Amino acid sequence: MYTIVGAAGKVGYSTALSLRKAGVAVRAILRDESKAGPLSEIGCDIALADLQDTTALRWAIANADAVQVILPPDGVGEMRRSIESLAGALEQARPNRVLAISDYGAHVSEDIGMPTLFHIFEERLRQLEMPKVFLRSAEHMQGWGLVIPLAIAAGILPSFHDPVEMEFPTISAPDLGLIAADLLLHPDAGTNLQVVHAEGSRRYSANDVAATLSQLLGRAVTAQAVPRLQWQENFERFLSESAAKLLVDLYDAHNKGGLVDVETNGAVRYGTTSLIDALRPLVPTAVDTN
Repeated sequence: MYTIVGAAGKVGYSTALSLRKAGVAVRAILRDESKAGPLSEIGCDIALADLQDTTALRWAIANADAVQVILPPDGVGEMRRSIESLAGALEQARPNRVLAISDYGAHVSEDIGMPTLFHIFEERLRQLEMPKVFLRSAEHMQGWGLVIPLAIAAGILPSFHDPVEMEFPTISAPDLGLIAADLLLHPDAGTNLQVVHAEGSRRYSANDVAATLSQLLGRAVTAQAVPRLQWQENFERFLSESAAKLLVDLYDAHNKGGLVDVETNGAVRYGTTSLIDALRPLVPTAVDTN
């Protein structure tokens, strides 16, 4: 039995689907029962548990050979509580293996915002006496979906990556799920802790994203850096003040360069989905001129 915590998300569903195609049993752990349909359709067992309900999580994880866990981005307090709840449930259930979806930059000890919470996450999981894989993910290509409507309406793509010609690591979320499934199905029996980074086959800049949207829409889109003084306000349109501050610090680190990246001599696996293929479903009225 392979158990996926957060199976309704893009990464979790991709992992679950790949594991089911491989013919293994999968238990999908969800908070919202209304999202169970697609997972039930591919043959997953369904369990309900809130991420901060340690007892419910322990029962949902029980008897699993391997568990994949993901830490949703949120405010500092929420994420710290989720970290402790996940770790507590794993300590009690004692699965044979754990794969944790982590973040580029999680190896950095200084405070750089969101990756620092994943640094704390990894440090807490290191205390577990079971084989572990930390799968550190680059920024998801699908994250641009939040600002695509603005690009469509005004021809301007707002970017927190500055300068807009700077390339950075990114990956399609479903590709991350496929890499996770492969690591679960083919564990490295010789190590108690494996750290793997995951990004796409090439790196892109905000200018590349704008050019890709131009191709999909059939009209010009230009990337434009959002002034730093406006970052917190922009993020708070979607997030709490605490979560927004984590993103401000994250993009400061991104733009500084060299921090939100692969750890020195770190192992890397590469996804295959191109930027245009990742963005195409997010532009439903697209006219692809290619």
